[in-house]
Amino acid sequence: MTALLELIGDYTIQNVALGAALLGIVSGALGCFAVLREQSLLGDTLSHAALPGVCLGFLVAGGRELGSILAGALLTGVLAALAMLALVRMTRLKTDAALGIALSLSFAAGVVLLTYIQGTGNASQGGLDAFLFGQAAAILRRDLWVMGGITAFALTMVALLWKELKLVTFDPEFAGVIGLPVRLLDALLTVMVALAIVVGLQMVGVVLMAAMVIAPAVAARQWARSLGIMVIVAALMGVAAGVFGAVVSALGRGLATGPLVVLSASAITLVSLLIAPGRGLLWGLHRRLAFRRRLSQEAVLLTLYRLASAHEDPHYPTEQGAVDAYHGVGTRRSLQALARRGLVRSCQHMREEGAHWVLTRRGRSRAKYLQAGGDLARDGG
Repeated sequence: MTALLELIGDYTIQNVALGAALLGIVSGALGCFAVLREQSLLGDTLSHAALPGVCLGFLVAGGRELGSILAGALLTGVLAALAMLALVRMTRLKTDAALGIALSLSFAAGVVLLTYIQGTGNASQGGLDAFLFGQAAAILRRDLWVMGGITAFALTMVALLWKELKLVTFDPEFAGVIGLPVRLLDALLTVMVALAIVVGLQMVGVVLMAAMVIAPAVAARQWARSLGIMVIVAALMGVAAGVFGAVVSALGRGLATGPLVVLSASAITLVSLLIAPGRGLLWGLHRRLAFRRRLSQEAVLLTLYRLASAHEDPHYPTEQGAVDAYHGVGTRRSLQALARRGLVRSCQHMREEGAHWVLTRRGRSRAKYLQAGGDLARDGG
């Protein structure tokens, strides 16, 4: 208990946890729009495009001043996004190709500027390359005010333009027909995603920041059925990943916070993809297996019906061994399942023979329905 209180009271851990929480909120909320608009690569492009801005901010300020660096990152990120949008609308390039071009050119320019700064011998350049992979431990209380201000601004814009952004995300053609400035709203959404990137630069770095935009939103998509719920769930998942990664980093020695935050978000996404009700992979596997079992049962039911029809006796008792031989596999489980559904019942025909089965009234009705081409998915019994 004492160790936990010491951990909570640690100044550096408080800063890192608060910074990670702010990052989770803004990246989770804004990432939903990027994922739903099928622009997941946008986060990767903007995060890499932030690197030249980081270097330019350093050169302009003459040192490692966070406000200047974040402003430079936002500027180059927005310019890269606008260049990508211009390439898509003015050429025949697809969105993914335009994003790839913007990402490559921006990151190459950033690496060139970074190596130039490292060659100048400026003593204050130390730690500048930490923006590549993040340096959460270097976050100060005044940095949190900057991150909090950017987060509050982005969330306020989303709240004020909620209906418009929602319509542009799901049906941009209709939004244009009713007179909404689709291109302006499109550019605004892109700028706000760039804001989320800027918030996370110092925490996870330009290389890993894309994961924080995509992962919480993808995870929330598995659980939510509406945009509002998805945004809230994504923000909460982002906070959980951020705080958990920060705490694990604090408990271990030499563990980088940024990658741990990203790994936490990825773990939440993986679990959501597996077990989310209705959409998880395990649920899909369960549905396919259940349908396959149901298909086998209906095939056995039809066999019993056709044999009864061939003998012109609706109560004809069919030996289980004959059904097994007809299908080439054991049908005991299918017959037992049909009995539980009230479609067949077992009966005694001759002592020297094995188990026999006969159709019930419901079973004959169901078999007639299937014989006439009825839907297997419809539960007739």
